[in-house]
Amino acid sequence: MPEVRLVGPNGEQVGIVPIAKALEIARESDLDLVEVAPTARPPVARLMDYGKFKYESAMKAREARKNQAHTVIKEIKLRPKIDPHDYETKKGHVVRFLKAGDKVKVTIMFRGREQSRPELGYRLLQRLADDVEDLGFVESRPKQDGRNMIMVIGPHKKKTARGQETEAGTA
Repeated sequence: MPEVRLVGPNGEQVGIVPIAKALEIARESDLDLVEVAPTARPPVARLMDYGKFKYESAMKAREARKNQAHTVIKEIKLRPKIDPHDYETKKGHVVRFLKAGDKVKVTIMFRGREQSRPELGYRLLQRLADDVEDLGFVESRPKQDGRNMIMVIGPHKKKTARGQETEAGTA
């Protein structure tokens, strides 16, 4: 006769009982008989309100998703022959994104003959990385991708919204 190790609704051990007896106990206590460890010998079953259990586990999963940090990647596009003022403007955008805790993908677009001078783009990306190194770090080094050169800068972990508030308060 098939048997199960029965666990009560509060986690107490009832013992090894036949399945028919376990179902009868579940019906009397107005609970569900749920198999929790099917590979054990004998299988383990528990008395619980299954609907309530599913609801609570869904709420825990929802709460975990809410607390999860989602990363946002912002993109800035530059050209190798960028004007100094335009460079400062783009650098300001990168600084703003890093302070907000977002990653920044910096793309340098090469056109025509500029493609034969990738070192110009590399130097520009290095300069940008050096200018914002107090706010972020280079997550992926500059690499050529067809007509573009791409680099990703990530924010330092300690630079969160709360960290900025304390900085603003001291300034």
